[in-house]
Amino acid sequence: MKEALYRYIDSIGEEMCKLSDQIFDHPELGLEEYQASKWLADWLEKDGFEVQRGVVGVETAFKAVYRHGEGGPNIGLLCEYDALPQIGHACGHHMQGPCILAAASALRHADIPESYTVTVYGTPAEESVSGKIMMIQGGCTFEELDVALMMHAGNFTQTDIKSLALSKFKIHYQGVSSHAAIKPESGRSALDALILAFQGIEFLREHISTDAKIHYTILDCGGTPANIVPASATASMYVRSYSRTYLDSVIERLKKVLEGAAMMTETKLTITTEKEVDNKIPAIRLNELIMEQAREIGAPRQAPPREKTGSTDFGNILHRIPGSCIRVAFVPDGTPSHSQAYVDAGKSPEAHDAVLYGAKILGATGYELIKRPEVLREIKEEYKTRIAEEKK
Repeated sequence: MKEALYRYIDSIGEEMCKLSDQIFDHPELGLEEYQASKWLADWLEKDGFEVQRGVVGVETAFKAVYRHGEGGPNIGLLCEYDALPQIGHACGHHMQGPCILAAASALRHADIPESYTVTVYGTPAEESVSGKIMMIQGGCTFEELDVALMMHAGNFTQTDIKSLALSKFKIHYQGVSSHAAIKPESGRSALDALILAFQGIEFLREHISTDAKIHYTILDCGGTPANIVPASATASMYVRSYSRTYLDSVIERLKKVLEGAAMMTETKLTITTEKEVDNKIPAIRLNELIMEQAREIGAPRQAPPREKTGSTDFGNILHRIPGSCIRVAFVPDGTPSHSQAYVDAGKSPEAHDAVLYGAKILGATGYELIKRPEVLREIKEEYKTRIAEEKK
């Protein structure tokens, strides 16, 4: 049966690769992916999916659903399609949509007697404002899905285990300007507050877990001459950990440092939360199932799962339902994402192969989850245990 699924994907392979190239040739930034979103949603609609555009008010998000019978598992397939500023598709997001379309369509046309649903979510702006988080905040919980699957291109064909939770803040201190030589006593230096805050953070680093990371930079400090006390200063700050629960405890301590700097300088502190990305919840059984399909079709450069990775808004979905992402090799080992090398390989034969390998892996994974409900139960039971551990 899976052989028929693979043949179907091959039959639409040329069309999917052309669509991947089309998205690559017309890169669009987050929340501006009007063409890519339309091309993907239009194709699904023509293929018989029920399509909703502009999900929860996010204009370039979409949802496409195909139902076979009543009940059964709901297989979620998610894709991104945003590019990066200046450089374009340097992360391979142009490949995700066509890969997911092929996998979803293969399941839609498969001769499967069991009842099931296939749901495709188009999720914009992963590289910038985290579209998945915007969708969740707008009321799209994704919780109707039994499992969420994604594809991403990379150096190896592999899955992930952990990713970093991330909180991004804008820190602003407001003080009082004065002439530093004539009336220094009347000034309240916002820059002093920022420097004290940074120094406090350096001391805090000694007393937090080694996997916690704090990054900061000055965005603005008034730009005044040296003899003028700056009245305002602004910084950007990232805080990361492989556990959202632990990260939140670090943030509580961090805020005390920031507040202490304000007290010492008699300035006013404003903290603006700009982004809160959750860590991935490990899905070992699901990862195993995905890699079984990768081995079956002989996907290139198979490798063990990445133990720890950076941050992704997919983590916020995985705090609600089990899921995993298959990474499919298309560039040599050591090639960094967000690089010109990724762009140069974006329309290569290896990139086209990755689209189809990813579609076959995810299509076959969906097929196994439909045909083997006991495996889906194992995945869900593991998820319950993992999410309970995460909350401790």
